[in-house]
Amino acid sequence: MQIFAGLGNPGAKYAGNRHNIGFMALDRIAAEHGFAPWKARFQGEAAEGRLGTAKVLLLKPMTFMNLSGQSVGEAMRYYKLDPADITVFHDELDLAPGKLRVKTGGGHAGHNGLRSIHQHIGEGYRRVRIGIGHPGRKEMVSGYVLQDFAKADQGWLDDLLRGIAEGAPDLAAGHPERFMNAVARRMGPVRDRVPAPAKGAERPAAPSADADPKDRSPLQKLIDRFR
Repeated sequence: MQIFAGLGNPGAKYAGNRHNIGFMALDRIAAEHGFAPWKARFQGEAAEGRLGTAKVLLLKPMTFMNLSGQSVGEAMRYYKLDPADITVFHDELDLAPGKLRVKTGGGHAGHNGLRSIHQHIGEGYRRVRIGIGHPGRKEMVSGYVLQDFAKADQGWLDDLLRGIAEGAPDLAAGHPERFMNAVARRMGPVRDRVPAPAKGAERPAAPSADADPKDRSPLQKLIDRFR
């Protein structure tokens, strides 16, 4: 058994906040992998299922961010697990929006949810750090993380969450590098996508039939025969 815990704040008021990207990640994993319905457990909402061959409990603490450790610690003790069996998905100010990193152990860097988890289970758990960017000034952080993602963010955010869900079995199997590759593959088309020509815009000319035959593909040669 493993626990994947996503951090956020409960209630519709916070559902779309940047701070709630951990909840969003777990919701997408549950939906894509056919997990059981969410139930009230461990001072949170929990859903059981499998990622590949691994049995996993998805856990969203409903204690508000600052007390997330109460929920995670209770679930860990119930299943008699170690911190190494816990993976926490959380927002990360120090990563650009859409970037993702996996690490085990280390400090909480002032993140109140991680600070609480440290207090209840120690620091030896794995974290999936999901970049949301930084507003630029320290005094702006609180308002920034409690704002909803902008409409302009929805494209990359959806691709990111899809990548997280697709790579989740690799993460559960102990292959974080494969997990991060799955996310990178999903995010790649967003950066590399070539926009379609605007309506009425001139399209690139087809290759000339007078071009050197050695430079033409078999399909182009076949088309030439029927011109």
